[in-house]
Amino acid sequence: MLGLNDRILQKAKESFCMAIEVYNKPTIQYRVEGFSMFICNAWELMLKAHMINKFGYGSIYYKDNPTRTISIDGCIKSVFTNNKDPLRLNLEKIVELRNTSTHFITEEYEMLYIPLFQSCVFNFIAKLSEFHNVDITETISENFLNLSVSTKSFNINEIRAKYPDEISSKLIATNNDIGLLIDSNNHAFATRIEHHYLLTKDRDKAATIVKIDTSAETSIKIVKELKDPNDTHKYSAKAVMREVSHRISKLGIKWDFNQYHWALFIKYFEIKSNPQFCYTYKVQTQPTYSYSIQTIEFFVDEIKKDPDIIQTLKKRIKENPTEVNKN
Repeated sequence: MLGLNDRILQKAKESFCMAIEVYNKPTIQYRVEGFSMFICNAWELMLKAHMINKFGYGSIYYKDNPTRTISIDGCIKSVFTNNKDPLRLNLEKIVELRNTSTHFITEEYEMLYIPLFQSCVFNFIAKLSEFHNVDITETISENFLNLSVSTKSFNINEIRAKYPDEISSKLIATNNDIGLLIDSNNHAFATRIEHHYLLTKDRDKAATIVKIDTSAETSIKIVKELKDPNDTHKYSAKAVMREVSHRISKLGIKWDFNQYHWALFIKYFEIKSNPQFCYTYKVQTQPTYSYSIQTIEFFVDEIKKDPDIIQTLKKRIKENPTEVNKN
């Protein structure tokens, strides 16, 4: 029979899965409210299980009322003591939304909070693994962990036309507040979602027909490609090695991806010269490098195809030092 702490953790996992299912189900209109309630419940239970393990059962009860367990706010403050931690700020914003949603909420809240929701999902997965050594992908498939995104963008003029002043002012203020927090925090607070428009002369491929007016007062800049390496290439070499080791261990491949293995892959596959995998910062005298999620996935796929790939690469490089990227 499962102990109390195991049952708490099991319910946390179930509540997390419910949050994902509610948000991604196309027929549900109560997505924002449902997600915020279930994800907050998942976090509260998961954090309480962690507190029991770390501080004992008494830590989850109010000191002046040992018959009541503390709220999610108390759990957050007890576990994440830095009040400027982006993860904590993310949780506090979603708890605030959950409390609001019991009274009133509009469909536009989805546009405002989806970047926070997605980070909240990723944060939960990471902390569940760190605190309890539990891999949520054993319960819910990894491809379902990305939340569906609305294609609509937040339009202030439409908001003002649609709602009375009290509601529209609240929405616009919330949008501004979240925008400032996104700009000043990292991916633990919000996962950026951007709408990019591509120009095409083929009307059959166009979603909207527009024209360019050189005499217009408002101007825009047309760019062929827009990338922020802080978003696309955010992994250090150590982070890549750590994540590759974690992923291959789940596949039953029992060896750590270390610095020596890293050097072999970098050399053989010419990783640093491939912009899909590597971004080079040339600000300082010595360039520094960061890597994309595709780098991790590529390494794992190669190891899956050949668990003895290290010996294979050593042999190929020794036999032909100029041979690279032939796989």
